[in-house]
Amino acid sequence: MSGPYSPPAESRLLGIGLALSAYLMFTGIDSSAKWLGLVGISFVQIVFLRYAIHLVLVATIHLPRHGRTMLRSANPRLQVFRALALLGATGCNFLAVQFLPLTVTGSIAFTVPLLICALSVPLLGEQVGWRRWSAIGVGFIGVLVIVRPGTDAFHPATFLCLAAALSTAFYMLLTRKVASYDSAATSQFYVGIFATVFLLPVVPFFWSLPATVDGWVAFFAVGLFGFLGHQLITIASSLAPATVLAPFSYFQIFFMSAASWLIFRQPPDVWLYVGAPIVIGSGLYIWLRERALSKPVTVVVAER
Repeated sequence: MSGPYSPPAESRLLGIGLALSAYLMFTGIDSSAKWLGLVGISFVQIVFLRYAIHLVLVATIHLPRHGRTMLRSANPRLQVFRALALLGATGCNFLAVQFLPLTVTGSIAFTVPLLICALSVPLLGEQVGWRRWSAIGVGFIGVLVIVRPGTDAFHPATFLCLAAALSTAFYMLLTRKVASYDSAATSQFYVGIFATVFLLPVVPFFWSLPATVDGWVAFFAVGLFGFLGHQLITIASSLAPATVLAPFSYFQIFFMSAASWLIFRQPPDVWLYVGAPIVIGSGLYIWLRERALSKPVTVVVAER
């Protein structure tokens, strides 16, 4: 009897390349959101744009192929909770990037695998041993090194980053559950339609248009980057297993650092070089332990 299917090496390499491209797109979301905030666009409107444009693209590309089946979910309640979790992550993150460098928000986002590991105990009934609990504790020490509470460098927007990471962790756990019910196209549609309808009654009170060309570019890019990122990571996950892709998610810190430095003139400070490796190292250790224990591995991306 043959063993489980293993994608060929060429497919794995393509999957890794597509995943790295997705992480670049996710960096583009945060960069566009930060830029829109700098040119005077409300974060409520930025969140709406991210999902409304995403919804239009999903409907345009997937609806002709899947038809009405894309609109039907086998578990709509779970889809709504999942969409609400991602909307919370997006809102908290888009507000946080107005006050903090992308390097800080990106580094704190890497606590997601630590939070997923911790939340899997009460939500999924999984057993987490002392080694992984220790890694979770060490990871949050790394966060403290980055944000330095009690000093002049600390900004209250850090709590928004932690809320975004917690919401993302819930989103990833719910994604793991909903994958057994619905297709990726259906899940993307629910994410877009829920946030768009939820924000539609309030966004007119915050609506304004960019006054510059670069503002208009960011205006449309925030939704386009979101759609492309989700598409690329979905395709990558079909070409390479999560155990292969997971470590490459941490490459996003390089994209975040480059964007922060080159676009916003906010280079990383010395404490980021100390704290970020601690957070990333803790996440990688948890990945190694879960791989050794043959537990499901989540490809962690800073989904927005």
